[in-house]
Amino acid sequence: MSAAVRHFLDLSEIPSKDLRTMIDTSRAMKAARARGEADRPLAGKTLAMIFEKPSTRTRVSFEVGMRQLGGEVIVLERESSQLGRGETVADTARVLSRYVDVIMLRTTNEEKLRELTEHATVPVINGLTDRTHPCQLMADVMTFEEHRGPIAGKRIAWIGDGNNMATSWTHAAVRFGFELRIACPPQLMPPGQVLGWAKAEKGQVHVTTDPKEAVKDADCIVTDVWVSMGDADAMGRHVMLAPYQVTETVMGMAKPGAIFMHCLPAHRGEEVTAGVIDGPRSVVWDEAENRLHAQKGILLWCLGVI
Repeated sequence: MSAAVRHFLDLSEIPSKDLRTMIDTSRAMKAARARGEADRPLAGKTLAMIFEKPSTRTRVSFEVGMRQLGGEVIVLERESSQLGRGETVADTARVLSRYVDVIMLRTTNEEKLRELTEHATVPVINGLTDRTHPCQLMADVMTFEEHRGPIAGKRIAWIGDGNNMATSWTHAAVRFGFELRIACPPQLMPPGQVLGWAKAEKGQVHVTTDPKEAVKDADCIVTDVWVSMGDADAMGRHVMLAPYQVTETVMGMAKPGAIFMHCLPAHRGEEVTAGVIDGPRSVVWDEAENRLHAQKGILLWCLGVI
């Protein structure tokens, strides 16, 4: 990472102390806003958001967050920009860097994020790729700590597809010092490179095919949709993942005070039952709200305010 420009690409690329600063700042700003206090440290700054994948939470939370911090927002979608007509990512990065102060990209392709970062002279934020979703993890860690105190030393169970969220949870386990147990079908395990990184970093990340093993004594159970945008063979994935549904019985195998998380959107009756996601142990709405607050901390860090 350039010393002059702070990019927020993956949790694995940012020091633990910086991630902690972002979350602590986010919690402080959330509390201040609840007291009716407003600070506008990004007045005069502009965020450009590029969307190549549809979004609800990412778009609204970043836009509202930037405006609450006093800044402005420009939204570019593939169909309404030259990216959709063949302009290179590199050229887009060079031009936008002359206009705005920070760029957020939500894309399918990790290589596009890296190309944008290579040629931008302003901070770039990973709003989601098919490989990782670090902004969501900042909100997730913040939410867990609001409900259960420091996440360091706790046990988190990931149940389902070893997708981009599972990868970012793996990065978070190392950076925030908690134990992560991942239960996936053999065909849908997280990338070996990611698990190898966690092992090299001495992270407490354990992988199994048995959901019961993963959720035993867990402080939190997390899952995600079985079929994401662009996934092929939806029927095959449903068959593989059916044993990994988070039910009331599965929640009962965790600690008595365990909470449930899901990054949303959710498909009730597939990856999770309605009784769990709409039940008293679910914190998904706090989790969704905290996208707004956590991303304020990310923006302030990227722009050197904290």
